[in-house]
Amino acid sequence: MNFIDHIRVECRSGKGGAGSAHLRREKYMPKGGPDGGDGGRGGNVLVRGNSQLWTLLHLRYTKHLIAGDGEGGSSNQSSGASGKDITIEVPLGTVVKDDETGEVICEVTRNGEEHVLLAGGRGGLGNQHFKSSTFQTPRFAQPGEPGQQKWMVMELKVLADVGLVGFPNAGKSTLLSVITAAKPKIADYAFTTLTPNLGIVPYRDHQSFVMADIPGIIEGAHEGKGLGLRFLRHIERNSVLLFMIPADSTDIKHDYQVLLNELKEYSPELLDKDRLLAITKCDMLDEVMMEQLRKELPKGIDSVLISSVARIGLDELKDQLWKLLHRPVEQKPQFPEWSA
Repeated sequence: MNFIDHIRVECRSGKGGAGSAHLRREKYMPKGGPDGGDGGRGGNVLVRGNSQLWTLLHLRYTKHLIAGDGEGGSSNQSSGASGKDITIEVPLGTVVKDDETGEVICEVTRNGEEHVLLAGGRGGLGNQHFKSSTFQTPRFAQPGEPGQQKWMVMELKVLADVGLVGFPNAGKSTLLSVITAAKPKIADYAFTTLTPNLGIVPYRDHQSFVMADIPGIIEGAHEGKGLGLRFLRHIERNSVLLFMIPADSTDIKHDYQVLLNELKEYSPELLDKDRLLAITKCDMLDEVMMEQLRKELPKGIDSVLISSVARIGLDELKDQLWKLLHRPVEQKPQFPEWSA
């Protein structure tokens, strides 16, 4: 599988070079005094955002990332060269954590954004720094500082404007394939989608927004059932959540509540996002059945009836999503308590 969104790597910064304890000795200066140079600093381990990457696949078989060591100082007050930095390029939306403590070290969200994960050790001072009027020939220098070593966990959270949330076989991949140029795998069995898929939705006046198809959620996903914990984190980066429930569901309100509860149990902050409800597979309903269905929809959330295959309601869906994406913060709706 080419989509890798979780890796664990060992990062090691370089150690600093030792200072020189050299004493100047030339033909006409037999006692020239100390002239040892400083050691160079060790290389840093950095992480940089790259908008051309979409997966952590390039790091899958690279378990050890080691920066260069600093060189030692030399005579004539010459400083050693600094160790070579190592830069890890990651896709936007990557979170870097300390594997031992779980502490979040940084989040990379912009192209070219850089963070220092581990600083290299400082180089030692040469003996020239320790001379004084009463101690004119120091024959010692500082050693370089050791580098740092840590195991890091890198998690990719897909960056998208709209995230599709629903049970397996709710029609998420079909919708993405119809309104974008993406070609996700589509089949009539659960968990056809095993990795997030991204697509660009064209809108009026040559505008567009990004939609992400997330693998299906089942009850208990927040506890790791199905593909839950593996992909729930991708929903965190989406601005708007599009809940998708098929029209042939036996209880749409219950299904919607189950989906909400899974998001709440995973991260209560997800409930603060704008959301829209889409009832899919409506091509098998006539006008009377659609009217009856509208009366059974959950209250407190805007909804739209669509059919990706028959292309019913797709323009209305895009209009609704566009409004939510560009709604001013002060106009953000307050969802009723029962839906949280």
